[in-house]
Amino acid sequence: MNDTLLTVAGFSLIFVATTLGAALVFFFKKEVSDSLNAMFLGCAAGIMTAASVWSLLIPAIEGAVNYGAWSFVPAAVGFVSGGFFLVFLDKCVSRFYRGGKVENGLVSDFKKPLKMFLAITIHNIPEGLAVGFAFGAATGGNQAALFSAFGLAFGIAIQNFPEGAAVSLPLKKATGSNLRAFLFGTGSGAVEPVAAILGYFLASALTVAQPWLLSFAAGAMIFVVAEDLIPDAKSKRYPSLGTWGVMVGFAIMMALDVALG
Repeated sequence: MNDTLLTVAGFSLIFVATTLGAALVFFFKKEVSDSLNAMFLGCAAGIMTAASVWSLLIPAIEGAVNYGAWSFVPAAVGFVSGGFFLVFLDKCVSRFYRGGKVENGLVSDFKKPLKMFLAITIHNIPEGLAVGFAFGAATGGNQAALFSAFGLAFGIAIQNFPEGAAVSLPLKKATGSNLRAFLFGTGSGAVEPVAAILGYFLASALTVAQPWLLSFAAGAMIFVVAEDLIPDAKSKRYPSLGTWGVMVGFAIMMALDVALG
């Protein structure tokens, strides 16, 4: 396989994996039960929390090593900024629908899927950039560097499969439509190949901003986890089911992140 085909395959793979994960929603023909919904929400919260730590915050701190003792600054500032962005999003959506009545009807139903979709989407941007950086750095180099970049894309693709499911499955109940939940899930991964192309052509220029982007994405994800997913991951019949979902989701994503580097 020549360099161009391998690069295109790497860029496509990260999006296809998210789409396949989101497609799991079509295997559930009936309405998701309260207990199953709690499990899905908890699992999504665990996946997003683990991805925030291992895929985003730790690389952000490691990428800011040139700051010396202040290497935590990009991670801390970016993390808090991600939370503020979600607060700003809340205000915008609330004003747009029903004059700011945030907990009634369409507003409440629309806000949560939108926030979750945006949080995962924001998280996918630096991942796409990372793949683009890797392929951009390998261009004109030896074949080993190119295959190493493809290995990174493959690892991120494996992580993207449960992330696509983490978006679409909980949103089945919120949207009332398999197709809409699937579109939210697959749409969250659509930014990755675009970001990868950008990273490919700007491999040297964007590396300075990478720690800030990574931590910003982590802050947005944790905000959604804390405000929406965990509070909603409660089953009246099985109160601990959502908590176990968080534990299982966190363990799965942690294992994938550590094993795939």
